[in-house]
Amino acid sequence: MTSAEAAAGAFRTLHGTEPRGVWSAPGRVNLIGEHTDYNDGFVLPFALPHRLAAAGSPRDDKVLTLATLGSDGRIQQADPVRIPDLCPGEPDGWAAYPAGVAWVLREHGIDGGADLVIAGDVPTGAGLSSSAAIECAVALALLGLAGHGDPDRARRAEIARWAQRAENEFVGVPTGVLDQTASLCCVEGHVLFLDVRSGESEQVPFDAEGAGLRVLVIDTRVKHAHGESGYGERRRGTERAAELLGVEALREVTGDGLSSALGTLPAELAPLVRHVVTENDRVVEVARLLREGRMADIGPVLDASHVSMRDDYRISCPELDLAVDSAREAGALGARMTGGGFGGSAIALVRDTDQQAVENAVNAAFEQAGYRKPRLFTAVPSAGAGQDRP
Repeated sequence: MTSAEAAAGAFRTLHGTEPRGVWSAPGRVNLIGEHTDYNDGFVLPFALPHRLAAAGSPRDDKVLTLATLGSDGRIQQADPVRIPDLCPGEPDGWAAYPAGVAWVLREHGIDGGADLVIAGDVPTGAGLSSSAAIECAVALALLGLAGHGDPDRARRAEIARWAQRAENEFVGVPTGVLDQTASLCCVEGHVLFLDVRSGESEQVPFDAEGAGLRVLVIDTRVKHAHGESGYGERRRGTERAAELLGVEALREVTGDGLSSALGTLPAELAPLVRHVVTENDRVVEVARLLREGRMADIGPVLDASHVSMRDDYRISCPELDLAVDSAREAGALGARMTGGGFGGSAIALVRDTDQQAVENAVNAAFEQAGYRKPRLFTAVPSAGAGQDRP
């Protein structure tokens, strides 16, 4: 059963009627480019086949009802809210994400109310952007129920900013725009090379299977929550560094100017700047290699990215390091943590002939360390958000 079918079925169970429509949005894997988005840098994500769907029908009383279908098959309902009364912090919990989107859309004249039921299979807390998938599915649902058609590319980029604002200002999580842009703008069979500052993007072909390779996702099952982690601390650190360097964002610091820049910064900020500047260079390098059809050659760049996040940005954890190290030792061409850090998932680029050996090695390493068994699956670049059924 697809996420859209599950959401529609739950809607029928709860409301006794067919939904007016179903919209869904994917989670994402960031191939490379971590913590660069809120520094106006470069990112290189692709959409996962895992999706969250919002089945909905319009209301004429400006009331928003929210429900979600759990993995146990039970429907959980939030208290109804009036869209004109929405304000940051209320509701909280999972309902804050869709409510925050309604709060932002209210400023753009979308406030008619809706019944929404959400279902899907994007793992939560795995660093694969389940929150952005909810936001983007709900944004398209509320827009669609208000009579707006499928948005074009420019409109999708704008909606991604709206969804980011919902997460930043309503939920209170200081994420960049990477996740929402990936969910809305990625296309099947490609990675999205995005210049966050300019908004310019390029769909770069990414056919790992055709190259005899796989992107293996290793979900450590160590839950992370940006609002409770050091994510905000890292962001404030880079913003402070940019201020001290006299630049609008760290994007303006180049590799050639890095050494002199680091020499002017407090010791606690220098490693953060080093990561952002070198990570931007790594994103550009991986995009170049992919354009040249040299996918297998990106492995060492992925490795360098993980070292930078582990040692300079300090956002890894023992489980992520073990996932990366054991995958490399078993033959992965490269591996790195992906997502905001402090838990979540790692990715490993492996030859298809080595995939089973890598999976076995990771599982054995986790068992020996006494960690919870990781979740492993192959990530295939998939379609971005859209309407699944009228």
